[in-house]
Order: sequence, then C-alpha cells, then structure tokens
Amino acid sequence: MSENLPSCPKCSGEYTYEMDALMVCPECGHEWALTEDGTEDTGAAGERVIKDAVGNVLSDGDTVTVVKALKVKGSPSGIKAGTKVRNIRLVDGVDGHDIDCKVDGFGPMQLKSSVVKKA
Repeated sequence: MSENLPSCPKCSGEYTYEMDALMVCPECGHEWALTEDGTEDTGAAGERVIKDAVGNVLSDGDTVTVVKALKVKGSPSGIKAGTKVRNIRLVDGVDGHDIDCKVDGFGPMQLKSSVVKKA
C-alpha cells in the first residue's frame, strides 16, 4: 500500500483505511467521506443529516414512534414499541444517542435514531 491516506480529523490517528466510499479510523471509530481535495466532507451547509430506522430525514420538532421495545435502566418496565415521542431535538449525543426528547412516563432521555421512525 503506497497510498498516503489522511489522518483522522477527530483524533489525528495515523492508521486510517478505506471502506467503500468512506474513510475509517480504527482507533476512535470515526467514519467520514473525503472530498476531491482530501479533506473531510461535512455536507453542504456543514450540517449532519440524521435519518430514522427506515431512512426518513429527521429534523428538530418532529414526532417519532419507537419501533422496538427498549429497556430503561432503573425502571421495571421499558419503553414499548409504538410509543410516540413529540418535539424531538437533534444533538451530538454520546455513544450514538442523537435524539434528545421527553418520553411520557419516563421523563427526559436520549434515543438513537436507529430505533425510531418518523410519525
């Protein structure tokens, strides 16, 4: 491999590799697409696009439905599939949790976009 691959923009790791159309850093797990000049592609307006479990684009203020039952720490019962969550906010959360919301009966929490669909 004589190619000079760019270092990771998140952690500056040197051991990046190509996977299909993305670059991947094995040290921190960051994935990004490259532009023609070799820099990270951040989208048209620098804004991240978050999609739900079926591929619909989510935005702040949307109403979503939970598509599978979720366990909640400290609660004897979890969030049931089909629960509607109103007025979501998109955030850069921890560990893939990119939706900040208030679930009726549970209070404020963060959800992953992969477990909800747009209502």
